[in-house]
Amino acid sequence: MNITEKLTNTHELVLIGRDDAVGYHGIIAIHSTALGPAVGGTRFWNYDSEEEALTDALRLSHGMTYKSALARLPLGGGKSIIIGKHSAPDRPALLRAHGRFVDTLKGRYVTAEDVGTSPADMEIVRLETQHVAGLIGRSGDPSPYTARGVYRAIQASSQFLLNTCELSGLTVAIQGCGSVGYHLAKLLHEAGASLIASDVNNENLSRVVYEFGAEAVAPNEIFSVKADVFAPCALGGVLNDETIPQLKVQIVAGSANNQLLEERHGAMLRQRSILYAPDYVANVGGVLNGCTELLGWTPEQALEKINAIYDTVLKIFQSADAEGITPNEAADRLAEERLKQPSERPEDRN
Repeated sequence: MNITEKLTNTHELVLIGRDDAVGYHGIIAIHSTALGPAVGGTRFWNYDSEEEALTDALRLSHGMTYKSALARLPLGGGKSIIIGKHSAPDRPALLRAHGRFVDTLKGRYVTAEDVGTSPADMEIVRLETQHVAGLIGRSGDPSPYTARGVYRAIQASSQFLLNTCELSGLTVAIQGCGSVGYHLAKLLHEAGASLIASDVNNENLSRVVYEFGAEAVAPNEIFSVKADVFAPCALGGVLNDETIPQLKVQIVAGSANNQLLEERHGAMLRQRSILYAPDYVANVGGVLNGCTELLGWTPEQALEKINAIYDTVLKIFQSADAEGITPNEAADRLAEERLKQPSERPEDRN
């Protein structure tokens, strides 16, 4: 049984959708609705194959379940994908077709923006379904809030390892200077940290270099630079057999989903005495901000929850240290415990 088959067997529902009239090819994966309706963004990406896209959707939806559980949200985990070039000229038609696909689930899955999509895209999806969040004028762009959560995770990591949450004087290597990477760089710069950055998009990289004084390196060099923190803020699977031996950092904490190519890579980091903040704990800030739409929170309540990522990360580190396991194992156990708890609590609805 390959990884795609294993992941499929853990999911409640996996759908493949097509609309040949507009060239739409999409996937919706619902991992769990044990705590509430599944939430997860729409990724618009040109995968090499449907199987590759399916594996990504399955891994991402699983992570969304754990994100919501660890944040004590009455929400489940899902993800959707539009397969194709996000610069396609028929993009609006593809987004509307995707909206119709989402609508067939009648609220069991709620989508939002993700890699390759934006709040403006969600407005187009909304023309076909009401089961969409991250809209303009509502919770909007989740990137600043995701970055804020990652920033708090880095602070917690520093507190646990270095006995201070002050980041002034630390050097952070950021992989990916897109929406989240940019906002994370801004927060780190304001805190007095030095930055090293890489991105395949020269415009994104140049902006971070110009605005925050980051040192630019080539994408394949970011793994081997000497720094205190490595912050993966691009795509997943970047922590693997090839890259982990190159790392010259004490902490890994970033916004990318599924940073570990395989679970065993968490153990590899631990063997190298590198502290890893599990990605689905650190990057939940965007989901928490979306709760202003999904659960009727005030912006102040959302910010309070985002700042509390610091406490959750510390708890996971302490648990992992006490039990002699990796932080990702400790995070998984805590998420699984919470999945067994009642799905609705008064404080989650306020």
